[in-house]
Amino acid sequence: MISITDRHQLILQKLKEHGHVSVQELSSEMDVSDVTIRKDLKLLEDKNLLFRTHGGGSVKNPYANDRPVNEKEQLYREEKQRIAKEAAKMIGQNDSIIIASGTTVLALARCINPLSHLTVITSALNVALELSHRPNVEVLQLGGQLRQNSSSVAGPYAEELLKDVTCGVLFLGVDGIDPETGLTTTSLMEARLNQKMMDAAQVTVVLADSSKFGKRGLGKICSLDKIQHIITDSGISGSMKSVLEESGIKVTIAE
Repeated sequence: MISITDRHQLILQKLKEHGHVSVQELSSEMDVSDVTIRKDLKLLEDKNLLFRTHGGGSVKNPYANDRPVNEKEQLYREEKQRIAKEAAKMIGQNDSIIIASGTTVLALARCINPLSHLTVITSALNVALELSHRPNVEVLQLGGQLRQNSSSVAGPYAEELLKDVTCGVLFLGVDGIDPETGLTTTSLMEARLNQKMMDAAQVTVVLADSSKFGKRGLGKICSLDKIQHIITDSGISGSMKSVLEESGIKVTIAE
């Protein structure tokens, strides 16, 4: 049987060549169990030689950084606009919705201009400002502690108001989607507020460009079985799409 030292050398060599490794491929090539390979990856991660990801390892850090909103807005702009247009199709007349914070849900707000009354509850100041001049949109701005990086509020005041709210759809932005960890964001306070938003909505729709898959943030929002729908772009891998759909999530690719 191949020694642990040889296994580790082979893993690191494949990482150097390809940038990532798969548990399944490594276990087959080395004729050892998946459990053994996962233990190897854990040991190598402890030595800061790689980052573990869903189903393997990578040289890229999967943990999301809390970047300022104006910086994040410049990333994947076209993908976010396509996702936003697709999400806007879900909004009905005389509807009540929640829009969380993030640059993709801000892109959604820019697509909203209903012919009849629409109530929008939001924690995001930029979303509220975007919708404040639309004649048929009533905006309920949540209050609380201002998070400058996301141009949004969070905290107990916002959570308390949501106890008295019920609505149809929550449009949620996230910093990471991982099959094992679930949905995450870079802020613990924001993660907790997102949980309260999910409680107030009948359906949760996640708007996320494909760069968010395989990433993890500090604050866990929920596991994948708590959401119903993800709208993303064509950059999502076939394997990730399959994992999500097997979890009972509808995945829409915005073209």
